[in-house]
Amino acid sequence: MSVPRLSEFIKAYDVRGLVPEQLSEPVATAIGSAFAQVVAGPEGASSIVIGHDMRPSSPDLARAFAVGAAAHGLDVTLIGLCSTDGLYYASGALDVPGAMFTASHNPAQYNGIKLCRAGARPVGQDSGLAEIRDLAQWLLERGEVHHVGGGDRIDTITERDLLGDYAAFLRGLVDLSGSRPLKVVVDAGNGMGGHTVPAVLGTGAGLPELPLEVVPLYFELDGTFPNHEANPLEPENLRDLQKAVVEHGADLGLAFDGDADRCFVVDERGEPVSPSAITALVASREIAKERAEGREARIVYNVISSAAVPQIIAEEGGQSVRTRVGHSFIKAQMAEHDAVFGGEHSAHYYFRDFWFADTGMLAAMHVLAALGEQDAPLSQLAARYSRYAASGEINSTVADAVGTTATVREWAQQHDVEVDELDGLTVTHRVEPMWWFNLRASNTEPLLRLNVEAIDETTMQHVRDDVLSLVRGGQ
Repeated sequence: MSVPRLSEFIKAYDVRGLVPEQLSEPVATAIGSAFAQVVAGPEGASSIVIGHDMRPSSPDLARAFAVGAAAHGLDVTLIGLCSTDGLYYASGALDVPGAMFTASHNPAQYNGIKLCRAGARPVGQDSGLAEIRDLAQWLLERGEVHHVGGGDRIDTITERDLLGDYAAFLRGLVDLSGSRPLKVVVDAGNGMGGHTVPAVLGTGAGLPELPLEVVPLYFELDGTFPNHEANPLEPENLRDLQKAVVEHGADLGLAFDGDADRCFVVDERGEPVSPSAITALVASREIAKERAEGREARIVYNVISSAAVPQIIAEEGGQSVRTRVGHSFIKAQMAEHDAVFGGEHSAHYYFRDFWFADTGMLAAMHVLAALGEQDAPLSQLAARYSRYAASGEINSTVADAVGTTATVREWAQQHDVEVDELDGLTVTHRVEPMWWFNLRASNTEPLLRLNVEAIDETTMQHVRDDVLSLVRGGQ
């Protein structure tokens, strides 16, 4: 097999490529070898942990990576099937570097790797991933990767099941045992939620029964995703869940993506609850817990979160930290400020109690706990945290992102606005009616991404249409 160009599929935050054209077992072995030399060795780690999702190629790729790492004297623990946050748990609890084989919600022909340092600290382009890529490329081109087949055994590679430990750890962070009885429909999208939900919310890992009736949708692990794409960010992928919540008279619905590190919520009417509202809800709970223990609570959110998020954080007595979009930025800010919680519009939720890593399951448990502590339906509870009308993210293909953004800035400055460039162009109207928008360029495609929010739907639509006419007018 010819040597692929690793720069084509090792990106800013992870590895994500076609199998086997790009990500093959020899490539996985080379990356494992490079990971040992760039991350584990310099950190003084003597062992690493590896998990994988339900894709057909994942077990063999994970073992190939293990072989590459073990060749450098590392003890390797294979934890088998797990969610991405399950791998973060293992890295944090064992205090060792880790690798998760998953392509999240990508189609079946893809696979990938998410890497972390000990304590679930991220490995990205600027924190080791570029060096891993370049060393793996060098090893492959020199023919120095002699892959040991999946059936061969290496004494330093062992297997261990941590699912029960992961479930017990999460239950220790959010106690659901005293909740009022709740019926919850969960759409796992044939992804890893089908493995983790029965363990955490049910009795699948031998833990006591909770006052929850879980109605499962697509819990069968199937990396071909036969029912719908495991990406709840796309509205069409929520339709089965929305319908089932209403049909079953459920209190709420939860949808997980392929590797179950993101979680989306729908209320008892089948209506989606925005990730910004979930961020504000969980932030309120974490602030209350911090203040009760006499600590200052800091919450991280990104530039396209609802304006309600920092407002609610302040009202609850917390301090907000605004950051750029992207998990590497939010994790860095959380660590720098010792933030107790962080939330993103993409339904990634980060917790200090979870090694500053993201876990959709823990966010879901907070929502269940908040709902179970009072009698009102979720729609009423969520309304406290949903104050404004939002456009959602709108993508426009543009030939000249810089020039188009400058045109929008010039138009905006004819109004009474504040402008900042923390991440793209954010424009905030300083007087009534309240509105703001953010326009940012994609890092990988010729796109401008627009998010608009306003005091009401009419104002939002007006601002949205004005900005879009400028963005798309010259195209």
